[in-house]
Amino acid sequence: MYENNFPTKRYNLTLDFVKQHINKKEEILDLGVENPLSDVLKSSGFKVSNTKGEDLDLNYSSVQNSTAEVVTAFEIFEHLVSPFVVLKEIKAKKLIASVPLKLWFSSAYRSKTDMRDRHFHEFEDWQFDWLLDKAGWRIVSRKKWTNPTKKIGIRPILRYFTPRYYIIYAERK
Repeated sequence: MYENNFPTKRYNLTLDFVKQHINKKEEILDLGVENPLSDVLKSSGFKVSNTKGEDLDLNYSSVQNSTAEVVTAFEIFEHLVSPFVVLKEIKAKKLIASVPLKLWFSSAYRSKTDMRDRHFHEFEDWQFDWLLDKAGWRIVSRKKWTNPTKKIGIRPILRYFTPRYYIIYAERK
């Protein structure tokens, strides 16, 4: 579907999940700046606008002022100190969000060159479910998938069997 240096498997699985739950006529606010995945959604016929790169731990205006029916957040919440507040402030009735799952055999991701590209949280599925419930969301559908690498070693082998990504579709309670 979407070929080049991008994570094709993750993008295709995410797109399939969105297609199962969202009508192409519904407007989507995607948390985070415009990115290859939001471009994939747009090229598939979805109406997507993005936030502008503001710090969502401190500035919720984009979610508070949005009239979109759906909010998507693909690998965003793990970067926030307090994703609870943003989840509470969303006015849309539908949410699709994905997060990387905590791996028992690997440390949380931390870029050595980009201070913003670090994971404050890596959730277990039950933790993310609980966070969504407390923020007023009811999970309707969920899916997990693995993220194998082409490296050699014990951890790369474990990545073939251990889910790395978790995606949910939720509706406001």
